[in-house]
Amino acid sequence: MELTGKNVFITGSTRGIGLAIAHAFAEAGANIVINGRSAISETLLSDFASYNVKVCPVSGDVSDGADAKRMIQQAIDELGSVDILVNNAGITNDKLIMRMTEEDFEKVLKINLTGAFNMSQAVLKPMLKARQGSIINISSVVGLTGNAGQANYAASKAGLIGLTKSLAREIASRGICVNAVAPGFIMSDMTDVLPEKTQEAILSQVPIGRIGEAKEVAELVRFLAGQNYITGQVIAIDGGVTMQ
Repeated sequence: MELTGKNVFITGSTRGIGLAIAHAFAEAGANIVINGRSAISETLLSDFASYNVKVCPVSGDVSDGADAKRMIQQAIDELGSVDILVNNAGITNDKLIMRMTEEDFEKVLKINLTGAFNMSQAVLKPMLKARQGSIINISSVVGLTGNAGQANYAASKAGLIGLTKSLAREIASRGICVNAVAPGFIMSDMTDVLPEKTQEAILSQVPIGRIGEAKEVAELVRFLAGQNYITGQVIAIDGGVTMQ
């Protein structure tokens, strides 16, 4: 798929990996929907001024099915279509299972997994009509391996992998590709404040020997969005942590 002039909706794109993905697509000439639960700041939007693309702020709650439909429709009303959907919005609430409440578990699944389902379902009808499109779900290596203290997060990210493969099978014949990206340890506000010993412990698990950058994840997402013969795949970007 040629990305210039395409319209890309990235959920949870006001910071971190989501924001890096938005910049990567804007660099390629795609129009961008910036999304978050709260109002999008003018300062953030002004960072995209140099790209000469349309930037559309759309706020809302991906975990609410009706709100997901409203957000997709708002993007279509303003841009004309949604050609690429990146389901990036997610939260963590880490606890050992013995201390995790049902609410702790369900809240993470509601945003990370049900949110991706809601947004994908909302965008499917116009994509099917156009007989083209790309949906990319941001999973995690913990969805592949599990992680102590993250049963809710790992379950949500593993669920995203099942969602990816199932949806890919359903709509492949209509020219729509669905893939997942599974980042490993990626530099962020959270990793910056980790104690030195904790960072060293993380690095000891990474064969490449460094923490990844959000820009690297964004470049992979952009690459997948431009492909027409890759679907139903889960690609880990983790410095070799999950290599077989």
